[in-house]
Amino acid sequence: MLPIYLYGHPVLRKVSAPITPEYEGLKELLEQMFATMYESEGVGLAAPQIGRNDRIVVIDADPVKDSFPECEGKKFVLINPEIEVLDGETVTRSEGCLSLPGLSENVPRVEHIRVKWLDENLEPHEEVFEGFLSRIFQHECDHLEGKLYIDHISMIRKQLIKGKLNNMIAGKIRCDYPVKYAPKKR
Repeated sequence: MLPIYLYGHPVLRKVSAPITPEYEGLKELLEQMFATMYESEGVGLAAPQIGRNDRIVVIDADPVKDSFPECEGKKFVLINPEIEVLDGETVTRSEGCLSLPGLSENVPRVEHIRVKWLDENLEPHEEVFEGFLSRIFQHECDHLEGKLYIDHISMIRKQLIKGKLNNMIAGKIRCDYPVKYAPKKR
């Protein structure tokens, strides 16, 4: 299992680089990403969350199928994903993130998207997603753009969680999975 990089680490705020066919060790990296996601009980994991600014996401939404039936059996490797918003209707739901342990916030997101991506064999795919599955895709792909779900919440909510965020940056939180804290400022 690889450590999850926590809020405050600069790698989480960088835009990720596209993957090319020459990318070394992709199969092994994907295996490590899935193992890390499962061990930390997530449903998605983006490469920046393990310290790599590569346009790679793994998703296995099946664990939330009881609450969100559209997630049943949905497992993906997304390489160089692109999201197109299909309508502007938003729904606000609670989101959490492995890089922001112990927090969850209500986040507005669009419900209908089209995603284009390459799979683990670099084969192209295109599909329309809606509901909670759409939210998972948007959340994980945000990581590839250097964004976190807290970027979508109000300034008032950000102020209310500021102490918790500062504790993450300072390394004053504990997790049930291996983590990498932000580098200490000198």
